[in-house]
Amino acid sequence: MEEEEKYDNLQFAEQPVEYTDDNIRHLDDMEHIRVRSGMYIGRLGDGSQSDDGIYVLLKEVMDNSIDEFKMGAGKKIEVTIEDNLRVSIRDYGRGIPQGKLIEAVSKLNTGGKYDSKAFKKSVGLNGVGIKAVNALSSRFEVCSYREGKVRKAVFERGVLLSDTTEESQEETGTYIFFEPDNTLFVNYSFQNQFVETLLRNYTYLNTGLTFIYNGQRIVSRHGLEDLLKDNMTSEGLYDIVHLKGEDIEIAFTHTNQYGEEYYSFVNGQHTTQGGTHQSALKEHIARTIKEFYNKNQDYADIRNGLVAAIAIDVEEPMFESQTKTKLGSNNMWPANPQEGIPAGPTVNKYVGDFIKTEVDNFLHKNPLVADVMLQKIQDSEKERKAIAGVTKLARERAKKANLHNRKLRDCRYHLNDGKGKEQEADSCIFITEGDSASGSITKSRDVNTQAVFSLRGKPLNSYGLTKKVVYENEEFNLLQAALNIEDGLDGLRYNKVIVATDADVDGMHIRLLIITFFLQFFPDLIKKGHVYILQTPLFRVRNKKKTNYCYTEDERLKSIEELGPNPEITRFKGLGEISPDEFRHFIGKDMRLEQVSLRKTDLVKELLEFYMGKNTMERQSFIIDNLVIEEDRVN
Repeated sequence: MEEEEKYDNLQFAEQPVEYTDDNIRHLDDMEHIRVRSGMYIGRLGDGSQSDDGIYVLLKEVMDNSIDEFKMGAGKKIEVTIEDNLRVSIRDYGRGIPQGKLIEAVSKLNTGGKYDSKAFKKSVGLNGVGIKAVNALSSRFEVCSYREGKVRKAVFERGVLLSDTTEESQEETGTYIFFEPDNTLFVNYSFQNQFVETLLRNYTYLNTGLTFIYNGQRIVSRHGLEDLLKDNMTSEGLYDIVHLKGEDIEIAFTHTNQYGEEYYSFVNGQHTTQGGTHQSALKEHIARTIKEFYNKNQDYADIRNGLVAAIAIDVEEPMFESQTKTKLGSNNMWPANPQEGIPAGPTVNKYVGDFIKTEVDNFLHKNPLVADVMLQKIQDSEKERKAIAGVTKLARERAKKANLHNRKLRDCRYHLNDGKGKEQEADSCIFITEGDSASGSITKSRDVNTQAVFSLRGKPLNSYGLTKKVVYENEEFNLLQAALNIEDGLDGLRYNKVIVATDADVDGMHIRLLIITFFLQFFPDLIKKGHVYILQTPLFRVRNKKKTNYCYTEDERLKSIEELGPNPEITRFKGLGEISPDEFRHFIGKDMRLEQVSLRKTDLVKELLEFYMGKNTMERQSFIIDNLVIEEDRVN
């Protein structure tokens, strides 16, 4: 790959920069967070994606209120987001001890979570989270209500503005207001669906906790069972199995969808990238089921169609990053030599022992469920064996192609590298159609984090086909290999899978065909928020002084008004018409992405049948009733 080689072979001929005492700087706590925000919250972003920094700020505040609930203090949390910009959170826990209030919200490595008597199984263990919220907010307020008094402190970008204490009759607890700094989170906006998902996940793990979110009541009565019901888009083959033990809870069922789907939590924290607890669930549930039937079943057949969730509570959990999205390896509780208490079992052993006992007991007590499960496993085995020959050939073909895959222009960093680098989370792959479009992206991309996969033309409509087509169709097989998702999402190579097609009828059709492929065979890729549509401009409006790129007709009209009489207007009819120099703007820091989402109300089978099935009269009538003819008004 030419551009990779160019970067690898760069020679730096400049003289070394002078290095003196003046280059050595000391940053105070708040300043360090602002300068190195990525260490504390990951990416910044503008709120258009669920992993953007403003949601990490919200979560860091929420974690403290949740920890109060887990310690038996306060069953209600009020969350208000005004104009999608300003956040207020009021809990009714014990309130931050007022004597240390300022230190608790502004001094790193200061907090109550170091004292295991006050917080036994907490998420926020490092004394960092709330300080990051303070430092990265243009305004931050904290009020602690305790013992008939309220102490209030107001900060601006981590700098204390005021500190007052007065009498108060309000209930005990903590109130926090923050407004993210728009010089860092440029043009940010909180999206309701991401906030609501975050809050619902908290309720699944904390039955009895109620959120009042902008006046809306959010509560869960059945924990992980509710989570699966709210997220499943295929009907379960048997009632959800819901099992609870000390510090552990699991729920699972099988569906007729392809692949596996997992949700995992530690101390109420949604570990979106899994970790040792999720791996243990995956391993031991398959092993226990196999031992129950005492048949020579393949683990892949047992797990095919499985939808499962696990939540565990761990003392002093070790996460792989400050954003706590993946649990590292550790024991359920640490050793306490002073009291003669040895370390607890590993997470893997603890989860394994629970599943072996409880799932085995359940299957013995519920023979009807066991019969349905066995039939599903046998059906999966039958299909796998039917395509075993073509699968082997396809894997060999994909392996050879990977050595020199003309369809894939890879990047340097990948999500599954496991080295904890920020670039791994930024890794993405553009799925394009045609040589001209892929050529523009390839020449303008960031070779560190952006890969390109080029389609030959319109892909096959995979609706109604079996997984055999994934291996028989060369493009589908190579795409599966490029993403590394044949065995589930554990090895997914790119955090974002971006469909980049022309903004015309053919481009829309290709989008539908690719999304149909994912929905049919890899629905978890969409459910876990990895699939996006690239938005590219429809128009370029410019004069001698300025160039505007417009994504909608409204933006085009505003640009014409802004740039004055008779600006030059170009309509882009395809990605290949956009030069690499221009394309660099559209896939850089200002890249516009639309996430493909899937909700419980989206009846996948019915949607696919209507839009991608045989050409029915209902669909023809729908097209005719909704047909819009637009005139081309470009000058």
